[in-house]
Amino acid sequence: MNCNSHLFRNLTDAAKLALTRRQFVGTGANVLGVAALGSLLAGEQSASAAAHSALASLPHFPAKAKRVIYLHMVGGPSQIDLFDYKPGLKDWYDKDLPDSVRNGQRLTGMTSGQARFPIAPSKFQFSQQGKCGMWMSELLPSLGKYADDMAFIRSMHTDAINHEPAMAEMQTGAQIAGRPCIGSWLSYGLGSVNSNLPSFVVLVATPSNREQEQAISSRLWSSGFLPGEHAGVSFRSKGDPILYINNPPGVPENIRRRSLDSINAINKMNLDAVGDPETRTRIEQYEMAFRMQSSVPELTDISKEPESVIKAYGDDVKKPGSYANTLLMARRLSERGVRFVQVYLNNWDHHSNVGGRMPSQCKDIDQPTAALIQDLKDRGMFEDTLVIWGGEFGRTIYSQGGLTKENYGRDHHPRCFTMWMAGGGAKGGAIYGETDDFSYNIVQDPVHVRDLHATVLHLLGVDHDKFKYRVQGLDLGLTGVEKANVVKALVS
Repeated sequence: MNCNSHLFRNLTDAAKLALTRRQFVGTGANVLGVAALGSLLAGEQSASAAAHSALASLPHFPAKAKRVIYLHMVGGPSQIDLFDYKPGLKDWYDKDLPDSVRNGQRLTGMTSGQARFPIAPSKFQFSQQGKCGMWMSELLPSLGKYADDMAFIRSMHTDAINHEPAMAEMQTGAQIAGRPCIGSWLSYGLGSVNSNLPSFVVLVATPSNREQEQAISSRLWSSGFLPGEHAGVSFRSKGDPILYINNPPGVPENIRRRSLDSINAINKMNLDAVGDPETRTRIEQYEMAFRMQSSVPELTDISKEPESVIKAYGDDVKKPGSYANTLLMARRLSERGVRFVQVYLNNWDHHSNVGGRMPSQCKDIDQPTAALIQDLKDRGMFEDTLVIWGGEFGRTIYSQGGLTKENYGRDHHPRCFTMWMAGGGAKGGAIYGETDDFSYNIVQDPVHVRDLHATVLHLLGVDHDKFKYRVQGLDLGLTGVEKANVVKALVS
C-alpha cells in the first residue's frame, strides 16, 4: 500500500484543490472566515444528522405497498379514446370547440396556428366494466376484466405542455432537470431487499408501431442531488442486459475478484484523502456489478417460467424488448426484491393517425398488463405491489390536422388526463375525478402530479412532508414546496 500511496500522491494532492466547504474548514488551511463558516458547517451537520434520523424512522407508518412497478406510456395516451367516455360528442363532430371551453388556454405550437379546432369524437366503442361500472374502450378487453382491481384517476393535470418537461415533472416533481426521480427517492429512503440487485431498475420496451417516438433520456432516472448509487440502473432489451456483465474471454471469476479488490483499494485511498462521495458510489457500484454477474443471468432466463404464465402474457413475451417480455421481467425483478421497476413504452404521441396507431398500441399493452395483474395475484404479490399506469399528459378533443370519422390527430393536453393504479393498497374499483363534456377541463376533484406523488409515497408508508433532503440550505422533497395532498379516496 505504501507503493500505491506514493503513486497516487499527486492524484490526491490535485483532488484536494477541489475541496468542499466542509473539507476546507476541516483542514484549517485558511484561518480567516473559519468562525463564520464553522457556524454554517454546524448547521449543515445538524441537517445531515436530521436527514439520517428521518431515514431511520422510515417508514413513517405501516406501508400498504412494498414495491412499485410504474408503467409510463411515453407521449401521452388519449384519455378520450381509452377511459374518458363522452357519448354526447358524437353530435359535435367537426364543429368548433367553443371558446368558452378553451377559455384562452395555451396551446402547443403545433396547433396554435390552426384556423379552427374541430371536435373529433372517439371512433372507438365503450362499455362499462366490473361492478364499479368504469367506462373503458373496446381496445382494452383484457384490462376491462380487472376494472374492479384498479383505481382510476380521471382528473389528473400537470403544468407542462411539452414532452421533456412533462416527463420530468411526472418522474421528478419538477420540470427542470437535476431533481431525483421517484424511483431514486424510494431507493434512498427504503433501500432494496436483495443485495445482489439494484433497488431501482429501468426497462425500456419497444412498441410494435414506431411511427412517432419521443426521446427517452437517462435524466428521467437520475438520482439528482441524492447519492449516486440511487440512480436507476437501465437494463438493455437485447444482448447482455447490462454492458460488460460477463467477464472477458480468458478472465476467470477469481481474477476478476482480485482486480476489483485492487481497484477498490485505490479508490478507498482516494476516498480517505479527498472525501468525494462519488468515489464511495463508485466502490459500491463496482461491488454491485460483481454480485450482479451471478444474479442477472438467472433473472433474465424465462425458460423455466410455467407455460401457463408464458401463455398469459402472450406470444410476444418471448421477444426480448417487447412490452410483454418487459412486463414479465418487471415481475421477476419485483419478485427478487427490487424496490422500484420503471417501464417506459413509447409511441403514444398521437398527433395523427389515431385510428391506425391506437389499436396497435393497445394490442401491445392490453393482454400483458392484465397478465401482470393476474401474475402478481397468483404469487401473492398483488396486495403489496403498487402498479401505476399513465403518461405525462393527455390529448385534445379537437383534431390536429385532417379530420374524418375514421381518423384524426390529437395534440398535447395537460388540462386533464387519466391514470390508474392497482394493488399495493390502491382502492380497487375507485373512479375519482370528473371532466367536462369535452374532456377539456376538470370539473370535480382535480389531482395534480404532486398529489399523485404524495399518494404513492403514502401507500409506501412515507409522509411526503417529512421525507426531505437538505440541498444548498433547502429541505427538498419529491412533492416540492407547494401544497400536496394525499388522495384518500384512492387508498383502500
